[in-house]
Amino acid sequence: MKMSGVTCFQSAVFTLRTVYPNAVIWSEENLVAVACGAAVIILNPHNPKVRGVIVVPSSKRFPTGKIDDDGRGADLLNGCLLPYHLSRETRPCARSISWSPAGLASNAGCLLAVCTTGGHVKVYRRPHCSLEWVEVVNISEALYNYYKNTNFGEFQIVPSEGSDVIPRQDTADHKCTYGTFFRKSHKHRRQKAADIVTEDHGNLGEKNTWQIVPVSFYEGKPSEEVTEECLPLISAQQYASRNEMLMSLIVAWSPILETSGNNVGLPSSSSNCCSILAVGGKCGRISLWRVRAPECYSSDNAGHSGEVSLVGLVKAHDSWITAISWVGYGSNVSKAQFALATGSSDGSVKIWLVNGENLLKASEVSNDSLSLLKEVVTVDSSMISVLSLTVPAQSPWKLFLAIGKASGFLELWTVDTSIDKFNNVGCYNAHDRTVAGLAWAFDGCCLYSCSQNNSLKSWVFFGDTLSEVPVPSSSPGLKSSADFAHALDSCFGLAISPGNLAVAVVRSYDVDLLDPMYEGRSHKASVEFLWVGGQQLDPSVITSSEMKNETFIGFPEKELIWWEKNILWCLNQYENLNRLLNILDIVAALRAFKQSSPKYVEHLLLKWLASCLGSEFEISCKLLSEAFKLLPMLSSRKLHLINIISRQVMLKEFTTESMSGKEHVLDLEGLSGDKKEHINLWMDLLLSCENELLLRLVSISTSAILRPPSNSSEEFSGVGGDGLPQMEQWVSQNVKDDYKFLAAEIREVKKRKLEETSNHEVHERCYFCSAVVPFESTEYATCSGVISNNGVNQTHKLQRCAVTLRTLPTNPSWYCMCCQRRASKLAPSILFAMPRYPPNFKSFVESSAHTHTSTPCCPFCGILLDRSQPQYFLSPSPV
Repeated sequence: MKMSGVTCFQSAVFTLRTVYPNAVIWSEENLVAVACGAAVIILNPHNPKVRGVIVVPSSKRFPTGKIDDDGRGADLLNGCLLPYHLSRETRPCARSISWSPAGLASNAGCLLAVCTTGGHVKVYRRPHCSLEWVEVVNISEALYNYYKNTNFGEFQIVPSEGSDVIPRQDTADHKCTYGTFFRKSHKHRRQKAADIVTEDHGNLGEKNTWQIVPVSFYEGKPSEEVTEECLPLISAQQYASRNEMLMSLIVAWSPILETSGNNVGLPSSSSNCCSILAVGGKCGRISLWRVRAPECYSSDNAGHSGEVSLVGLVKAHDSWITAISWVGYGSNVSKAQFALATGSSDGSVKIWLVNGENLLKASEVSNDSLSLLKEVVTVDSSMISVLSLTVPAQSPWKLFLAIGKASGFLELWTVDTSIDKFNNVGCYNAHDRTVAGLAWAFDGCCLYSCSQNNSLKSWVFFGDTLSEVPVPSSSPGLKSSADFAHALDSCFGLAISPGNLAVAVVRSYDVDLLDPMYEGRSHKASVEFLWVGGQQLDPSVITSSEMKNETFIGFPEKELIWWEKNILWCLNQYENLNRLLNILDIVAALRAFKQSSPKYVEHLLLKWLASCLGSEFEISCKLLSEAFKLLPMLSSRKLHLINIISRQVMLKEFTTESMSGKEHVLDLEGLSGDKKEHINLWMDLLLSCENELLLRLVSISTSAILRPPSNSSEEFSGVGGDGLPQMEQWVSQNVKDDYKFLAAEIREVKKRKLEETSNHEVHERCYFCSAVVPFESTEYATCSGVISNNGVNQTHKLQRCAVTLRTLPTNPSWYCMCCQRRASKLAPSILFAMPRYPPNFKSFVESSAHTHTSTPCCPFCGILLDRSQPQYFLSPSPV
């Protein structure tokens, strides 16, 4: 179907044109990047305006060598140099972009890899307080240095003086000698070498004596400082071959590679955790780059401290590599098994198995990093434009591979790795032009495709059949203006939101259909966000709505039913601790529905809450008044979800900040009695969940200090023992009799601290006036103040750390976008992985497998923490 029949709910317009497929990607931390010509635009889908940019730099070719024309120009007319003679690239352009998993940047966010039309690959991070992103590593420079040190894998020989033989490429009979280069000797340019190795080849005649010349004079100089006189003389074939080896075309990050994970959605320490960046080149090779997570996370975003290493270099295809797709598969116990699909310009597709543990421990470059599982035979030889690989959660040993081609064809293959069974589901003439985007959604049940003919299609994979179904046309809430929708003429990629309820589509404008004085100058491309939460996934299922009395203007009943099913499915998916908590699309959809159909939202959330608490509860408002009794039995992840839904959906328009701090108070003026009671029940549920989480945090901190010194872990350093007086006061004021043992444990810890040091001070001091700061709230504090010269008592209002309960220092702190709390310390990862409140915390902490340092997530909301940014700077919004 044409895109003109689908309505977006928000959009953003760019002044640069998109050129290549897969031009849009959605990160785990909820940022959207769009490749627009000479720049990569980064925006927040919560408010899609340009908030970040990567300007694609112009790049020169690496100094691989200088062609020896021998005065006759024969080599310069060689056919292999035709692409370089015809090259007229005047402006750089972004060819491929890819987000890393969360946790690789210094602030625990995502890195962005960018491949340019010049074949250069660089990795960027989000800036601290500017629009332009910061380069952290130049992959192409590192690849060039590797090839230079290995002499591009060639046989390092030069003809002796007076010889007319042109140096030849490496053959099977000649081994590679590292650190040298080809050069033809001339009388006017003789190279004296201390170590010259000669070798006679009888089949070449007496004059064919070859010399191996070291390159010590050439090494050590940066590429930009190398002058033409220093370049080695090479043949035209060598020049073309070397430049093809350095010409990158496609980039793709693997999921987090972890041998002993913490199961909280973020990587553990860098010693056993990384991600692999695959870079496909023009020569058919794939280079694999191991990027480790930082040793620790910082809110000041000072820089990337992770290690970057080349660990694999594999000849995957005989032609250009044009598409790459990663996926993790197999058991959830280890995140070290991966499948990799690669596509080429000659139409070939291969599926590889990757042993992540070998790459994690590799100390040198390996040529057998990938194990070929299957070479897929496609129906034609047209170029592979895009690949999408996924693994269904119900069958982690199966692979679903969707193949998009330049001819417009779409192919689907399934692989059962347990029995090595391969099945070609079918080949479909899906689009009239190049398939520019493919994305799986809803656990492999749905596939979205788009093409440069401006079409977007939805496919349902049910059983062993792929069937085209309509894209949902209805949208909850307001719809975006479509003043210039008639001028959009092509699609260049699509991306699915983390919750699978929305899709971002990049489209370009036909300037001939715009006003050349106004829109024609500023409208080159746009990204549109479409709701797909009402997608029908099983055509055979016929259901009836449980909300008979609720009216939904302009909303088909079938789509409404599937909205409910898909939202509940998404919320259940986030109970998996391996998924980073990012539910912006769920929250946005619920808010949109609440504007027109509040009863529908209440029914849906009560149904989800009943499933969290147990099937014995009825779906009614009484559920809210009984839920707090079972909160200790819920996992921390479920408590985080309840907090976010309560705060961001049910209480969003009723909460205001109190004047004395960040406490939230209800503004229920104008509401009926039943409505007030209902809102108060949600507020009580929110406060009960937060108290339960704080109780767990205090228990973890106390139990960690009471552990034997031999069992102490760095994870709890800076958490336990810091803020004990405040924790004791909170326990005495808020904890029930069932948990009074905590007060006794805290007193024991305080006694131990007093014995260890005589300078232990119970009361806090203000950072500004050194006055005593009494404990009044877990979120704010007011010092006792000092008397000024005019007799006025000057006090200071301070915020408290959400983890230690101490007042925040003046240096930058972590910030939660959901509850607006701040933290100077990070909560231990064991808090986020708790299945319930354990009966014995000491035993639970001692037996815990969570040994890495703290996790940069909010202890009350579970979302990724960040540094608070002004509105005009880029900041992710997971909720």
